[in-house]
Amino acid sequence: MFSRALGFSRISGLTRLSSVSWPRVAPALCRHQHRTFDSESTQVKVLYDGLCPICVAEIRFLQFVQRNIKPGRVNFVDISLAGYDGAKHGNVSYEMAMEVMHVIDEKEQVHRGVPAFAVMYSAVGLGWLGRLMMSAPVRPLMDQAYAVFARNRLKWTGRGEECSKGRCEKRTR
Repeated sequence: MFSRALGFSRISGLTRLSSVSWPRVAPALCRHQHRTFDSESTQVKVLYDGLCPICVAEIRFLQFVQRNIKPGRVNFVDISLAGYDGAKHGNVSYEMAMEVMHVIDEKEQVHRGVPAFAVMYSAVGLGWLGRLMMSAPVRPLMDQAYAVFARNRLKWTGRGEECSKGRCEKRTR
C-alpha cells in the first residue's frame, strides 16, 4: 500500500515508477560548458583533457555533483582548447597536463596524480572520497591504478603518442 501511494508498482518481480511526474533534468554538461576557460570567481582549477571521453565523463559527473552540493567552487579548464595557456594555470604546460591529472587549489598550489583527485573531490563536496583515496591502506593501490591509467589513457581512447607533444585530435577510423 505504501509503495502504491508513492507511485511504485511491481511488474514481473521488478519495481518501477509509475504515474510519477519527474522533472526533466538537463544534461550534466553541454558542449559549450566543458570547453571553456576559467572565470575569476572560482577557487579550484581542474585541468582536464576535453578530447578524452573517460576524462569528460568524470568531469560531467563532478559538474553535476558541484551543482547540487557546492556550486561554484571548481573551475574545469579544458587543456585541449587551442588557447590554453599554462602560464595562467600554475605554469602547467599542455604536455605536463597530458601526462597526469593536475588540480590547482585555492592557494595556487599545483597537485598532480592521486592527490589532485583528492583536492578535486573535496572541492565539489566529496571530501570523504578524497580522504579515502589518500588513506594509508588505499593510497598505494590508487597510485598504482592511476599510473596504469595515465600511461595508457591515450591508447585506450583512440589516440596515440602523437598526443603527448603539441596538440592532438581524436583519430577517426
